[in-house]
Amino acid sequence: MESIGTWWMWAAFAAFVVVAIIVDLLVLESKGAGKVSFREALNWSIVWVVLSFVFNGLLWWYLDNNFGREVANEKSMEFFTGYLIEKSLAVDNIFVFLMIFTFFAVPPAYQKRVLMIGIIGAIVLRTLMILVGSWLIAQFHWVLYVFGAFLLITGIKM
Repeated sequence: MESIGTWWMWAAFAAFVVVAIIVDLLVLESKGAGKVSFREALNWSIVWVVLSFVFNGLLWWYLDNNFGREVANEKSMEFFTGYLIEKSLAVDNIFVFLMIFTFFAVPPAYQKRVLMIGIIGAIVLRTLMILVGSWLIAQFHWVLYVFGAFLLITGIKM
């Protein structure tokens, strides 16, 4: 499969993610432990949504100039669709976080810190799982059946 991304695009994306995490951590440290207000959560949500739209616009502009309008429209719509799906799936995570915080009795003042550590852990583990999983699938096609059986068993247990 041919990629529209270049090495510098992937490097810029990785740098952006690292900078975003650092900014969030620095804001977290400068404020100290404390409960996040609805207004603060809304403002940060708006910032990240706007940044995603800016990214999508830049992606469209790059693709339009280098690959044509049809590819630009298709890929930017794919990004937008994926973004909306991820946003909608993130809503169920809120309930999972609430259950975990309640079960472990995490005080509201420390929930943001715990959440940030969890997000960093999820990013690292997802990256490893995607890389290892895609390598396994490329090397051993039959492993798809193993992954499928694992999902079925996990679904039945849940």
